Amino acid sequence: MKLSDLSTPAALVDIERMERNILRMQSRMNSLGVNFRPHVKTSKCVEVTQAQIKAGARGITVSTLKEAEQFFAAGITDILYAVGITANKFPQALALLRKGCDLKILTDSVQSAAAISAFGIANDIRFKVMIEIDTDDHRSGIKPDSPQLLEVAQVLAAGGAELYGVMTHAGSSYDLNTPDALEKMAEQERSGCVRAAERLREAGFQCPVVSVGSTPTALSARSLEGVTEVRAGVYVFFDLVMHNVGVCTTDDIALSVLTTVIGHQEEKGWVIVDAGWMAMSRDRGTQKQTTDFGYGQVCAADGAPLAGYMMTGANQEHGIISRHGEPDLAIATRFPVGTQLRLLPNHACATAAQFPEYQALTAQQNLQTWPRFYGW
Repeated sequence: MKLSDLSTPAALVDIERMERNILRMQSRMNSLGVNFRPHVKTSKCVEVTQAQIKAGARGITVSTLKEAEQFFAAGITDILYAVGITANKFPQALALLRKGCDLKILTDSVQSAAAISAFGIANDIRFKVMIEIDTDDHRSGIKPDSPQLLEVAQVLAAGGAELYGVMTHAGSSYDLNTPDALEKMAEQERSGCVRAAERLREAGFQCPVVSVGSTPTALSARSLEGVTEVRAGVYVFFDLVMHNVGVCTTDDIALSVLTTVIGHQEEKGWVIVDAGWMAMSRDRGTQKQTTDFGYGQVCAADGAPLAGYMMTGANQEHGIISRHGEPDLAIATRFPVGTQLRLLPNHACATAAQFPEYQALTAQQNLQTWPRFYGW
């Protein structure tokens, strides 16, 4: 099958770019002397994850227990569920453990830790638990120097759980865009998480794993002393947000949406395509960055970016493409009905989530269908 045979919109993965991204990240982690545990929520795809493991990844990170179930069924056993767990998910996690999955779960409060321990005792199981550390005021977690850190560790040590380590995610790195700022954030992430581990050890607790990571900080860290593993996810595809952050170019973006021109509004300089927000998502992550790409950068069918053209509007199944600045009143001639275009996404995770499968494109322009999955 060729691109021209595909029904659109379709999610395309450029395998050559993806493999280059995987090698870049894995090589960097190897040079820094840490294990790499990729976050697979970006792709939710066995074929992509197998490529990451083949390159040297040790274990995976997931954002849902459904992901854990799917990847465990595919033969991957070392899994970190990196979202704070609630009591209604304990049975699902327990089922995975009893099937032989080496599942690690997360807590960031005494209340949560107590519930985990109580469930473990009641079911004669010891959960491996990581304490989430807040190193950048971005989301959840316990501050490295907070008294609550030792309180949580004490609750876990009481039974029904095993303190496996500490982890953090410097999500605020997405707001940065200079090498110096990214390097400083990477060091802030590292030092904060290592400090939390040191406090736990000083208090007599075992803390074998120190886990950090985001795509920008993983690619910007100069030292990872005291860290045992790094996690990152969107690097496998990259996207326009990462382009604006400064850790990739458009030539590194491995995910795009193939779309077809279905009409025009010539007097407005508009092209209408069959990919709306149901294909691209409503993520406007570049809106507050230095370059706003609308709903996505427009490329020719061969993947070459068309400077100045972007998806400037999106309805459910209709996308509007126009030129930035002066309207292109010859746009109907430039992009006739039936023309295939590619759209680079703002946020690869959000755009990928709109599709049940990828069309993976080889260097020889052959297509392979790779399923992806949904659910919690």
